[in-house]
Amino acid sequence: MLADKTYLWLLGAIVSEVIATSCLKASDGLTRVGPSIGSVVGYCCAFYLLSLTMRTMPTGVVYAIWSGVGIILVSVIGFVFFKQTLDWAALIGIALIMAGVLVINLFSRSA
Repeated sequence: MLADKTYLWLLGAIVSEVIATSCLKASDGLTRVGPSIGSVVGYCCAFYLLSLTMRTMPTGVVYAIWSGVGIILVSVIGFVFFKQTLDWAALIGIALIMAGVLVINLFSRSA
């Protein structure tokens, strides 16, 4: 049961961070109040949930999953909502990050 909560906390931290980062982009250098507040609240939630996750999982594993999945999701949101494109080198790098997250989750006993 605790492991299930741990992964829910981690998922919440990832979602909060992705929302916060998207709000940060939309804040236009923190000049738009709504997205700026969304960014601050999102990061606070993300770090709180990340701290709960680190109670039971190793810090390196938590951070690798959090940052890796966050990079992938923010890249997708950047493409869909902000019309940002990535070159082949960036796409290959993101694919390698995905592979690393999968290896950690599928094969590591630390996770």
